Amino acid sequence: MENTSVRHASVHDKDQNASVRDKESVRSCPFDFAQQLEFDPQLKELLTEEPVSRIRMAYGEGEAWLVTRYEDVRTVTTDRRFSRSAVLGRDFPRMTPEPIVQAESINLMDPPASSRLRSLVAKSFTPRRVEQMREGTQRVVDRLLDGMEDEGSPADFVARVSSPLPLITICEALDIPEADRPWLRAHALTMMNVGAAGKEDAVRAKAELRGYFTELTAERRRSPGQDLISTLATARDGEELLDDKELAVMAMVLLITGQDTTTYELGNIAHTLLTRPQLLKTLQAEPERLPRTIEELLRHIPFRKGVGIPRIAMEDVELGGVAIKAGDVVHVSYLTANRDPAKFDRPDELDPDRPSIPHMTFGWGAHHCLGAPLATMELEVAFSTLLARFPALRLDAAPEDIRWNTTSIWRYPLALPVTW
Repeated sequence: MENTSVRHASVHDKDQNASVRDKESVRSCPFDFAQQLEFDPQLKELLTEEPVSRIRMAYGEGEAWLVTRYEDVRTVTTDRRFSRSAVLGRDFPRMTPEPIVQAESINLMDPPASSRLRSLVAKSFTPRRVEQMREGTQRVVDRLLDGMEDEGSPADFVARVSSPLPLITICEALDIPEADRPWLRAHALTMMNVGAAGKEDAVRAKAELRGYFTELTAERRRSPGQDLISTLATARDGEELLDDKELAVMAMVLLITGQDTTTYELGNIAHTLLTRPQLLKTLQAEPERLPRTIEELLRHIPFRKGVGIPRIAMEDVELGGVAIKAGDVVHVSYLTANRDPAKFDRPDELDPDRPSIPHMTFGWGAHHCLGAPLATMELEVAFSTLLARFPALRLDAAPEDIRWNTTSIWRYPLALPVTW
């Protein structure tokens, strides 16, 4: 079914709509901009000058469309004329040498198939369940900050807090043995690298992770406990259960997504606050402003590069005055949607007091991240505790001396020296 809120006409009306055009120019988009947390100038240019553009990427066959405006991104992510599942079997344009996604993953499903899995997974991320996890997260944060304080000033916030916290939190939620965690983290990182030389390593890492979770989920299905995997293994939607492959891939997805975004946002938000002393001072004086401020930081910070998983146009569609043909690959940029001046006043400014408009950092539509409440809770617990315990916290390096990741799809500081 077509989303009835979509106002875009079919390209079959082209004769009656002279504004619809076929795109001839194609841009090369390596999406390799990684200068601290500045916004990618190429993405900014596309949003401003060519909001629906034709692009080539570093890996994959052929070309793709890139959709950059907020409302157009919302259309592509909610209109069933655009399909995620149709990318299966295609060497689609992408940023990594090996596709990160897997066939049984919810990330490659369309409604109504994805609705069944989302309903089952959502039982693990209810507000009540996330609130129950807050106490455990608080204990982890307190323990990590104790270690940072015991080590003494200066300390590396990345090594002491932002790197271990999400991994510990999701692994405890999944009840993954502590001895396995460094191996799992290393494999997840390998899958995200963008260098062509890493393709074989990425293929091997994905296969080994899948094998690990196939064994682990089979064990939890035989002998369930109180962890998230056991909850998923036993969760029912009517008579429906996740099958064995779906369960293994879902556990793997939870491990990867449950630590990636939060790890990098912890470092990025810490850097942003520490380079804006007035904002830091305001939050310390008025801690009740933290949740709203975190939402604005999530909107404002370009925590990744480029784009993620594309969709395929299932029929001819007109979008933003451009003719998209059936079978075309269509990428969206949540980064540019978060900076669209048609949606956000002064979009390039960091303004915690701006009107509350939903950002797209956790995606949109049928593929909005189910773990977003967990990630937000972790950020709130980490920063509320950090600001209360270390009121004199400040950077122990010049901002230009901070080293940033340049080898993967993510943007984040490799180290963040702090003192108090």
